[in-house]
Order: sequence, then C-alpha cells, then structure tokens
Amino acid sequence: QVQLVESGGGLVQPGGSLRLACAASGFDFSLYHMTWVRQAPGKGLEWVASISPHGSGTSYAASVKGRFTISRDNVERLTTLQMNDLKPEDTAEYFCVRPRFATLLETIEYDYRGQGTQVTVSS
Repeated sequence: QVQLVESGGGLVQPGGSLRLACAASGFDFSLYHMTWVRQAPGKGLEWVASISPHGSGTSYAASVKGRFTISRDNVERLTTLQMNDLKPEDTAEYFCVRPRFATLLETIEYDYRGQGTQVTVSS
C-alpha cells in the first residue's frame, strides 16, 4: 500500500534551518508530482511547494519562495524540503502528499498523505 513517512521536524530558532524528508513506498514514485503542505494551529491546509516527477520543475508559495527548496531523489524515493531563514509564522505540521492532480500549480488536494512532522520556530 502507499506510504509516505516524513521526518526532520523539530524546534528551531528564528533564522535557523531544517531539512524535512519524505520516504515514499507502494507506488511508482518517479511517475508522480510530489507536494509539501502545512497546517498551522487553528488554520487550514496551506500549499507550500511542489515538484515534477523528474525534478525539472518546482513551484513555491509566495510566503516561502527564496527560503525553501524542494527536491527529490527518485532512486531513494525521497522528497525533501530544505527550509532556511525560518520564521515564527512557518510553525506548523508539515505533510508530504501525493497530489491528486499532476500539476505544479497551487493545490491542497491529494490522494495520499503522510503522518506529518511538526516544525516549531521560536526563540
């Protein structure tokens, strides 16, 4: 069955960095776009970034562009999110998803989602 397992979250000070990873199994990873979304306390899901099947295309929410980088390794079946210059407003549960549609446009619709990893940015 399809599984997405996130790791790498934690507590970091403003201006710090974290690298999230998502390990995928149960489907042909190299055929699918992958996406990171997040959910802050008391708020809805927010799209963060997406990547095309072979990594040639990426897209980012305006709030993270220039600070976050999405990448993938199709051999290791990993999707990563490098997060730099973190801000308190980046505090959220971060989820790796296989989006419902093959798109780099903003989307929070998904077929599969991981269990999430918590990122807390605080001094």
